[in-house]
Amino acid sequence: MSTSFNSSHSLYRQSLALHIDLYQLTMAFGYWKKGLADRPAVFQQFFRRSPFGGAFAIAAGLEMAITHMQQFQFSTSDLDYLSQLMTSDGKPIFEEAFLRYLGDLKITCDIDAVPEGTPIFPQEPLVRVQGPLLQAQLLESVFLNIINFQTLIATKAARIVFAAKNDPVIEFGLRRAHGIDGAFSASRAAFIGGCQGTSNVLAGKLLGIPVRGTHAHSWVMAFDEEMDSFDAFAEVMPDNCIFLVDTYDTLEGVRKAIATGKRLRERGIEMRGVRLDSGDLAQLSIEIRHMLDKAGFAHTEIMASNELDEYLINDLKHQGARITIWAVGTHLVTCKDQPSLDGVYKLAALADDKGVWHDKIKFSEQMVKMTNPGPIQVRRFFDEKGYIADMMYKASEEIKPLYHLVDPWDPARTKILGESVQYRDLLRPVVRKGKLLAPLPNLSSIQAYAASELQMFHPSIRRFLNPQSYLIGLEKSLYTHKIELIRKHGYL
Repeated sequence: MSTSFNSSHSLYRQSLALHIDLYQLTMAFGYWKKGLADRPAVFQQFFRRSPFGGAFAIAAGLEMAITHMQQFQFSTSDLDYLSQLMTSDGKPIFEEAFLRYLGDLKITCDIDAVPEGTPIFPQEPLVRVQGPLLQAQLLESVFLNIINFQTLIATKAARIVFAAKNDPVIEFGLRRAHGIDGAFSASRAAFIGGCQGTSNVLAGKLLGIPVRGTHAHSWVMAFDEEMDSFDAFAEVMPDNCIFLVDTYDTLEGVRKAIATGKRLRERGIEMRGVRLDSGDLAQLSIEIRHMLDKAGFAHTEIMASNELDEYLINDLKHQGARITIWAVGTHLVTCKDQPSLDGVYKLAALADDKGVWHDKIKFSEQMVKMTNPGPIQVRRFFDEKGYIADMMYKASEEIKPLYHLVDPWDPARTKILGESVQYRDLLRPVVRKGKLLAPLPNLSSIQAYAASELQMFHPSIRRFLNPQSYLIGLEKSLYTHKIELIRKHGYL
């Protein structure tokens, strides 16, 4: 599968530098004013809790975030707009010299990130940004906007695909998505999570995702007789016949679809399927399967839609539903049960005026909101059975075995791994000085990678209820360093 694009710039065709929160610009102005703009800094993006009550998330959105960064430039109209912003006493917020500075600004940061499609856990950095403080700060809102959303959707898709077992899942969410980019980004992320196609033709064109779809109820209602609608569709789209059978009486609709299918067969063409969009999906699909098989259409698919999610699909499977294709829309592209990921982008280290690095940590009365100090790398350990545990450690330090992992939420839970254990580090160099080091993988490769990576974990971590806990530990010296900083500031 080829891809022809890659960014929301292809949709909007104008500068998106102002796709940013105002406070990023006010801080940038402050950094510039106080001579801190070029101070070397490290920011890290991670999420605090796994979405949907699960154990993991699927990293997604990196490619679009990188594309935005590379195309980041304030246009003349952007700067004109910023020059018109006033304080409460009627004075310009930004000085003209600062706006000229922004006009010449190019992002020259380094980016290390986990590959898209990687299963990732709370507190583990998805992205690490290193570069001038002002530049790295300006990336916060847009990186969170793009990566949070696509990670959320990819995770939801992976859960739905898991519930469907080996059945194809098609993303059908365009009409319910949150705007044009909400639909476009959701189609991309859903494909990463394992969906086999989308109804969104723009996503098909720009991203190379297979597009799927036949007809709606309005097609049936446009004809005086339901049979006439099926026959007409078979005439104009003979090789794409999945008939929507529940406009009036579902089982009678199936009988009519079968009759049309027999006429198609006389022309040497097989009816592909029937689609259900309402009613008791389990019972109806069982009856429809019996009708199709009895009529000689044993290979005709049964597609279902209608407010599906992983829980309903799982339940329908347990009820013996004979559905073979799942078209999932609203609950996937809006993540109706959890419409946002609590991803954050925090300062992890800052150099002083002499170039000496200092680790930074955010304190809070809530332990979950305390960050890990310093630039963090994630090491994933595995054996012949699959992944064992993850260890976060300071990227600036060489860690040698024995590896001593401490669960930051339960310090009594520890694990020691010896010299023979295999591992790989998750965050990889992606951008240096603003330049992409190598082409990023296409969506088909990302989708295959995500599926293979999930297979490396014990199936229990994919449970929808009470998933098995997977150890994400801090390397012991990092844990000790964090505790010392917390005590130093009076939080322990």
